[in-house]
Amino acid sequence: MAAAVPGPAATSRRSRPGRFRRWRRTRPFWGALMVILGGAEILASVRAPLPVILHIGLQGMAGYLVPLLLLTCGVLLLATPAQRAFYAIVSIILALASWLTSNLGGFLIGMLLALVGGCLALAWTPRRQPPAGASSDAEHAG
Repeated sequence: MAAAVPGPAATSRRSRPGRFRRWRRTRPFWGALMVILGGAEILASVRAPLPVILHIGLQGMAGYLVPLLLLTCGVLLLATPAQRAFYAIVSIILALASWLTSNLGGFLIGMLLALVGGCLALAWTPRRQPPAGASSDAEHAG
């Protein structure tokens, strides 16, 4: 009897998680995700209908601008991982600025999420593939 060969549908289903995993490892995924979540939380806290907090003039505009720029930095961290250092530093600065402009940084939660995400993105480095044909150092140690 001939062995059953999986068709294209079965093969594509199996490779989808692998493709996403490979894509995710080529960029600062978790840092970008935390920056996006922090920006979304800060934006939600600015939009919250709280009667105590007023948003008038430049303060009100900065309250919307900082979280929107944080969201943009998070998306750009995913889209262009080669520029991760710049976007990570900008997101850290924006997260700190949200303390003053956006309800204490989204009641601390959004600011901390964005800070940790920016630090993770700044610390991320791509994996280096060993050159083809290169042997490990353990083989040369003897």
